[in-house]
Amino acid sequence: MGARALQISMGAPILVEVSAGFSGTIDIALKELSAGVLPMTIRRNLPDGAYQDIPLKWLVDPA
Repeated sequence: MGARALQISMGAPILVEVSAGFSGTIDIALKELSAGVLPMTIRRNLPDGAYQDIPLKWLVDPA
């Protein structure tokens, strides 16, 4: 969330509607996470030198 909050503070477009209660960049990033719209991918390096890209939305429980 810190990385996304930094992006927002540096002028990245916000991907959700922001209401009055979501004024901080961390709040906005958390709202984006809960909405499932974060365009972030985690790259996992494997021991054989290969890698696996995992979209962040795969790691978030939809419940």
